[in-house]
Amino acid sequence: MNYQLIIFTRYPTPGKVKTRLIPAVGAAAAASLHRQMTERTLRHARALQAQIAAEIAVHFDGSDSQQMAQWLGADLVYQSQGEGDLGMRMDRSISSAHQQGAERVVLIGTDCPKLTADILAQAFTELLERDLVLGAALDGGYYLIGTRQPQPELFVGVEWGTDRVWQQTIAIANRLNLEIGYLPPLADIDRPEDLSILSEVDW
Repeated sequence: MNYQLIIFTRYPTPGKVKTRLIPAVGAAAAASLHRQMTERTLRHARALQAQIAAEIAVHFDGSDSQQMAQWLGADLVYQSQGEGDLGMRMDRSISSAHQQGAERVVLIGTDCPKLTADILAQAFTELLERDLVLGAALDGGYYLIGTRQPQPELFVGVEWGTDRVWQQTIAIANRLNLEIGYLPPLADIDRPEDLSILSEVDW
């Protein structure tokens, strides 16, 4: 079976990433944290490949494929996220992966420092029997979404960046009669008050 794990991230340019953390820690420290969290996420993605034969695709913003490969490695697939809001970009990435032959697609960001290879493996396992898999973020969004086929409706009419994302996505999925698999809730690091989580992270 053809699996693809899509990682959404940005090149760690100071002032361009983790902007909500900058007032608390400064642009350089915010960019360094983003770099560390992306690299940690990728380590767990690579560890997933010891359990499941999943292709890793990095969908990026703020750079080009060559610069991303120099940072994260030339063995990965790199693709620009393109234009549009977060929903448009996620829908485009997931739909494209399915159209290129992926039967199970999981998309994650890099803001969740407690995401592990085992949770990623659980996501793909859920998709063996369910239409959709979601991992709730404690801020009201989600840190992971996975599908068995394109589901463009899931990304329309959602208030991205708010604490209503999870609730709105579940409502859409229920309206579409999708069977949902749920992963453990995890914390994102987006705001200064989230930084205390870092002391609990296994880097």
